[in-house]
Amino acid sequence: MNAMGSGSSGDEDRDDVLHAVSSAVLAVTRHLSVREVLQVIVRSARRLLDARYAALGVPDDDGAFAEFVADGITDEQWKAIGPMPRQHGMLGAMLREGAPVRLPDIRRDPRFEYWPRAHPVLKDFLGVPIRDGDRVLGIVFLADKRTPGGFTEADQRLLTLFAAHAAIALTNARLYERGRELALAEERTRMARELHDAVTQKLFSLRLTAQAASSLLDRDPGRARRELERVERMAGEALAELREVIVELRPADLDRHGLAETLRKHVRLLDRLHPADFSFEEAPVCEFEPAAGAAVLRVAQEALHNAARHAAARTVTVRLGCEGDRLVLEVRDDGRGFDVAAATGRGLGVASMRERAGALGGDVRVTSRPGAGTLVRMEVPA
Repeated sequence: MNAMGSGSSGDEDRDDVLHAVSSAVLAVTRHLSVREVLQVIVRSARRLLDARYAALGVPDDDGAFAEFVADGITDEQWKAIGPMPRQHGMLGAMLREGAPVRLPDIRRDPRFEYWPRAHPVLKDFLGVPIRDGDRVLGIVFLADKRTPGGFTEADQRLLTLFAAHAAIALTNARLYERGRELALAEERTRMARELHDAVTQKLFSLRLTAQAASSLLDRDPGRARRELERVERMAGEALAELREVIVELRPADLDRHGLAETLRKHVRLLDRLHPADFSFEEAPVCEFEPAAGAAVLRVAQEALHNAARHAAARTVTVRLGCEGDRLVLEVRDDGRGFDVAAATGRGLGVASMRERAGALGGDVRVTSRPGAGTLVRMEVPA
């Protein structure tokens, strides 16, 4: 009976690992960014071993971490903790030693140094390196197992097995991201050629036509008028072509970090630069086309720019998530508000927001009234 029970438990553990690994691998096949793959790995590891906290760090060459993601803490806790950790204490020791660490109380280990003031207090600890051959790609660690007794040797074997597969997912994500960066560089080169071949030549022709019109003003006003009409038409064509090229250029951060993380970074920057409290809330985000991500980012930036400059708000909240089969962005502030109908055409960018959403089969709605704050809500098909 014991042998049968042990075999059944082993099968369940193996199934759990396969399911967790599958999530990480699928994250790559869905063309998510490296950071999003790391988040899937951390979330899967925490659920796999029923831990309260989990984190994963990818070291850089300057004694810090190029990427560090955690699961089990809120955005507010993460913000209070402060800057990204350095390679010291237990994290530094694990990177140097490249071996698993399992402890009943991390605070009693001599390698432990300190936590920032707002850091949650951890007790039982399990960490393993994520390796590619002899190279340590990162470390994944768990703390505070919910089941009494702390982490077991079986837990360590399970996390080590998961880390080995996570290394494959992380390596593949990096390769995919590098491929996208190369493709982006090629695309930008193509855009530069288009700018030169199309817009630059049209602007040159426009200049010559304007000079011709100027010389005809006194001796042939009728012909000068026709030349000026031609100038107006050519300027409109040049502007349209320039817009087409610009719209196709995706922000570099969006390609590197994905929509959610790019928005999060932008909101954090605004929070540091402005007296208002800017925050970002992310619900599970569905799959969407790259064009939708670029449009959502542009609308968010426009709405945040308006809130920062015109709203006189105390708080500005950005929410990104999915409702059914639609990707939803909301930017809400508690500022002075305005009359939406009266503000149309006054430079708030509402028309351009709606154009971006409409091009994807979506919509932007702006809800506001004087003294009641503003809500910009964008929906596009996912």
